[in-house]
Amino acid sequence: MTAAATPETPTQPTHKRPLWQKLIPWLITLACFAWMYRKMAARAGDESVVSYVGAIFESVEWTTWLAWMVPYSVFYLVIDTLILWRAVNWFNAKIPYLGLLPIRASSYIISLLNEQVGKGAIAVYLNRTRGVPGWQVGSSMVFIMFCEAFYLIGWGFIGWTFAKDVLPDELDAIRWAVVVAMLVLGAVLFFFRSERFASVELRDRHLFHAFRQANIGHYLTIVLLRSPALISAVWVYSQCAALFGVEIPLLDMLGFLPLIFCATLVPGPFRAVAISLWAVLFPDQDPAKMFAFGFVQHNFFLVFNAGIGLLFVRKANRDLLGDEVPEVGG
Repeated sequence: MTAAATPETPTQPTHKRPLWQKLIPWLITLACFAWMYRKMAARAGDESVVSYVGAIFESVEWTTWLAWMVPYSVFYLVIDTLILWRAVNWFNAKIPYLGLLPIRASSYIISLLNEQVGKGAIAVYLNRTRGVPGWQVGSSMVFIMFCEAFYLIGWGFIGWTFAKDVLPDELDAIRWAVVVAMLVLGAVLFFFRSERFASVELRDRHLFHAFRQANIGHYLTIVLLRSPALISAVWVYSQCAALFGVEIPLLDMLGFLPLIFCATLVPGPFRAVAISLWAVLFPDQDPAKMFAFGFVQHNFFLVFNAGIGLLFVRKANRDLLGDEVPEVGG
């Protein structure tokens, strides 16, 4: 059954973030790019960094790169929508997959500027078109994010198992991360599912709506449904790295990529931490090649997703606004 229209919970007055909090992501980005610039300048010698990196871009077969990245972006959207569909149908309302595809794709446009605002757009859309309370959708999005942490840790451990001989010794800590993750999952399940904590006020907060309903099968299902996206990413990233003159075997990429995807969660423009991490994890490679590869992979992936979103934005707007959507053109 679909959720009936429910009044939204009154929101608390919003407070502007202090300036120093707004500056932190930019300072992180500047620090990462300054470090990368020094590494590339040392490698370039007398040649300017711009011309040195430019030569790497010129050497890439871009048609081949597009042939890998465009299908990957489409496949990612398919999986991403599947995850959203599964969670919303569990915890919020029965909505068909194709009913969620336009807003999932369109939200990528907003995510270019702020990923959290993009997720908020999904909540607004479902509230206005399906009557699902925004806080319920927000809870489902938090649940998905929580599951994806286990997904990255799990695949990071699998990758470490196959490629630990080439991974930095520091990544041996993934074994302890798995133990901690299992303990956290057990504690969360016990807290939200056990009658012992039924009277705890924290458990009844709107944010934890999905967690109160979820059992171990829900968590495992999200991890399994998300996994094809990482497996395909390992293949695509390995092939694309070769186009930049960097050979990374598949099993090695499986060991590195979950960690790099974790780094994309660090706030900052241009995914600077993730880009820098490629050079850190591959110290024997040309840092300019790692910079060019990382910058293109992470940022053009976002642009591709936003481009796909443009194909769906009119449908999403029509669902949201009905006949108010103006015609384009004369």
